[in-house]
Amino acid sequence: MNACSRQNEAMLSPLAEQTALVIFSGGQDSATCLAWALDRFGCVRTLGFDYGQRHSVELACRENIRQKMAAMNPQWQQRLGPDCLLDIDLFRQLANTALTSTAPIEENGPEGLPNTFVPGRNLIFILHAAAWAYGQNIRHMVLGVCQSDYSGYPDCRDDSIKAMQVALNTGMAANFVLHTPLMWRSKKDAWTLARSLGGPALVDLIVEESHTCYAGQRGNRHAWGYGCGQCPACRLRAAGYAEYMTPLLQESEESCPKNN
Repeated sequence: MNACSRQNEAMLSPLAEQTALVIFSGGQDSATCLAWALDRFGCVRTLGFDYGQRHSVELACRENIRQKMAAMNPQWQQRLGPDCLLDIDLFRQLANTALTSTAPIEENGPEGLPNTFVPGRNLIFILHAAAWAYGQNIRHMVLGVCQSDYSGYPDCRDDSIKAMQVALNTGMAANFVLHTPLMWRSKKDAWTLARSLGGPALVDLIVEESHTCYAGQRGNRHAWGYGCGQCPACRLRAAGYAEYMTPLLQESEESCPKNN
């Protein structure tokens, strides 16, 4: 009997006997959600998508994050189940965006949205994940979408996710629950959540191993991780990390003895 089938009977949470599927890209948000799920569910599986994106850097980060995160906590090691990567390379046929082509990244694209917005991407991800989860008898799905501090993508909004849950359960006669632990958290709060789940070690892991940069750059190492430092994703991540670190640095300075 493997770890996923045992379901950690000693856990007290109502989710202890449940399996969760984390839509896992290899970015900061999905890495934080993976830790959140490992802290709650008896078994956690991960699912990623190769959708014809501009670069595959995030995909290359996924397994390192999984392995190193599991190694941080014996319970997490037991609860982490297999990973799956689905090939749905169709977005280049559907829309010409900066994430599915080499077009310059612009924050004010068509309809006032960034041209990194891939129409329907998250909705299609959720649909494919639900179809896959249905066959595995998994009904809990964890998503790293966020409305309170995001890039303006309408399919990250709470209303979109709730509507998708209704559509899935109606169309599949299922009882899916879409969990969005970051929905109302700022980027600063996402870092704080990671610290509450796994301490500074988890924050360091996400900084070092996850990838957010739209340009796919891993050469430049900043305090907040790797990236070009200029694209909207890098700036959002950097700002959130700086906000997260400010009170910690102040606390550290106050605790250090001052020389007279």
